[in-house]
Amino acid sequence: MRFPKLAFIFMFVGCLVVYLTYVKRHYDDSKPPVSDQLPQHRMDTHKQSTSAQVVRENFQYGIMLDAGSTGTRIHIFKFQIEPNEAPKLAHETFRAIKPGMSAYADDPEKSKEGLLELLKVAKDTVPERLWSSSPLMLRATAGLRLLPGEKATILLDKVREPLVAKQTFTIYPLTVTYEYYLGLGLMSTRLAVLGGFEGQPLAGPQELVSPCLAPDYSGQWEHAEVLYTVKGQKAGEPIYETCLTKVEKMIYKRVRKIEGVKDMDFYAFSYYYDRAVDLGLIDESTGGTVRVSDYIEGAKKVCNNMSAGGIKESPFLCLDLTYISVLLQELDFPPDKELKLARQINNVETSWALGATFYCIESLHKHGTC
Repeated sequence: MRFPKLAFIFMFVGCLVVYLTYVKRHYDDSKPPVSDQLPQHRMDTHKQSTSAQVVRENFQYGIMLDAGSTGTRIHIFKFQIEPNEAPKLAHETFRAIKPGMSAYADDPEKSKEGLLELLKVAKDTVPERLWSSSPLMLRATAGLRLLPGEKATILLDKVREPLVAKQTFTIYPLTVTYEYYLGLGLMSTRLAVLGGFEGQPLAGPQELVSPCLAPDYSGQWEHAEVLYTVKGQKAGEPIYETCLTKVEKMIYKRVRKIEGVKDMDFYAFSYYYDRAVDLGLIDESTGGTVRVSDYIEGAKKVCNNMSAGGIKESPFLCLDLTYISVLLQELDFPPDKELKLARQINNVETSWALGATFYCIESLHKHGTC
């Protein structure tokens, strides 16, 4: 009896194996080939969705309204944000309108139309889902700061109305740069060293006389829509030493030293770049690297040559270089400190608007506010 039972068991197991083999083969034959697009499509869709989510999380927009003397400009910066890294500029949208906001000092209501135009540019550029997390700042420079305080305040209040009313972006305080860029810009410094005052034309035929100009120089110079007559002091005075003393008095206690400046890398732009080109220290198109001592020695050389009847085509070069060298040292830059000079970084034009927005974005991610 054992044999039939054993045979029955083998037969049952054999049939089960055959059946399972048939089912598996049938199932394999009915499956789409490995190269079928449906599973791949699903995988790609998932990747795209994940990628889109990463992009949304990794980008931050910052908007700067630059209210200058001749026009108002909007910079819409798109920064790439990565953990434990500084923000990286990915793209910039730029638009400008004229005239400057100061032109509306006596009729502030008219300033709204242009601002709404620029605000529309921002809304068209920044995805709507990111509006509430995108800081918007307005910084007003030369034109507004020369207005009487009350007029500037009233105008800024009117400017704020259309920005706040739209309730789109995160509006930060609108400011006139009295606390900073006032009297320390290159043009304002020239005027102060020459003995003039912002926004105040000279009475009658008076002249501004400065030891920072060549002794035999006389000419006209326009600043903030005021035309000045300027000339150098009498021959025989040591130009560099006298100019240096004048500049040091003007800048005394107006700047604070930068902590850790010796250990940080610095880029310099604007007139730092232009004056280095004038000295032949860097190529005008490609930029380069200079030391603070290059500005110091350059100032001495230019000023001393002027005392011998030298440079005439750049009458303010001695003054500018002396100011740059004094300012850098007052900020605690040592003479051997290197500065990188460039007009562009990663093919992006450098500007104070970019620097200010970069600082705001970085502060937002570190401290939650600009």
